[in-house]
Amino acid sequence: MNLISRLAAGALLGALLAPSVFAQPTQSYDPSAPKTRAEVRADLAAWRAAGYDPTDWINYPCNAQRAGRIVAAQRAQSMGVGAGSGTTQ
Repeated sequence: MNLISRLAAGALLGALLAPSVFAQPTQSYDPSAPKTRAEVRADLAAWRAAGYDPTDWINYPCNAQRAGRIVAAQRAQSMGVGAGSGTTQ
């Protein structure tokens, strides 16, 4: 009887611990992680909505920086971070 109770306790313990072995770790934000094609397209759409034009090479640095600030402020606002960096243009 002692052997059966030990086997039952081991099986119960194994059944309780098995889901934790296969659980996925929580993913943190890593900006250096590779992006999917859908994420890159969504980023480009957000930048274009913010006023970035990839074909406007004459105003390139200012155009891209302005759109980058707008997109960053929108993402910070959607994540509930706060009122942005406090810079104005």
